[in-house]
Amino acid sequence: MANVTQPKRLMAAVTGAGSGLGRDIALGLAARNYRVFGTALSPQEVNDLKNASDGAVNLSQCDITDEAAVRNWVHEVVAQTGGGLDLLISNAGVLTPGPLEVLPLSSVRREFEVNVFGVLAVVNAFLPALRKHGGRIVQVSTWTASLPLPFNGPSGASKAAMEAFAAVYRAELKSFGIEVVIAVAGNMRTGGPAKTASALKRVADGMNSEQRELYGEAFEAFEKNLNQMQSSGLDSKSAANRVIDIAEQKPAPSRAAVGEDAEEVLRLVREKSDTEQDEIRLRMAGLKA
Repeated sequence: MANVTQPKRLMAAVTGAGSGLGRDIALGLAARNYRVFGTALSPQEVNDLKNASDGAVNLSQCDITDEAAVRNWVHEVVAQTGGGLDLLISNAGVLTPGPLEVLPLSSVRREFEVNVFGVLAVVNAFLPALRKHGGRIVQVSTWTASLPLPFNGPSGASKAAMEAFAAVYRAELKSFGIEVVIAVAGNMRTGGPAKTASALKRVADGMNSEQRELYGEAFEAFEKNLNQMQSSGLDSKSAANRVIDIAEQKPAPSRAAVGEDAEEVLRLVREKSDTEQDEIRLRMAGLKA
């Protein structure tokens, strides 16, 4: 009987794999026989996913804004993969809602530290391993990078910045056989809505009387609409499977939508004028009928 050659087991790394979308991406990759490594923010998340995956997902506690911690994590991963990596899904991110006049600059900086500089640290650390296997980078973004909403400025701006870096990476890494894909997420029913509601409440409760007079009613309308949009979005597993499908798509798309709402927003941005987009963003935020 002829020997049957087993297909090579692919190696994947996922940031922000301890909860929400990242958790389901890690589990979905493991179900497709990837060897999966990921980051989480707490020992509880590490143990939870180890149990949920029957040990198929190897999580490490790592804050991606800590460059030394990122280097240590990447060193541990490549030591277990023989020095190569086939897929990096850059998913970790935070959301800081609120009026720009009200938000402390430290909060905006924190969003960029996670959504931009942390991502750069992870990507750069993994590039030698990705070069070795001719791997692919999937950057999870959001449609608000293309159509930023009122009271959601830091998220849209930081994701837009990371999309610009992703486009530059795509050009700079093309000669090494590394593909870079932007997965534009729509609204999702993940752990996000509860976290978003909590963040919105913190901002509203933190406003002083003058700020509340200026923004309270509009921010309340935004809060209501955002929670409705998220609760009607894709369920977490469906969104995760879509991200994985994008990660495996050949040839690699430069950009792909995760959800019909993201597809629709990308179409609107291509077709509508700035004035029309302003009308759309106000309506989506609940600020205009």
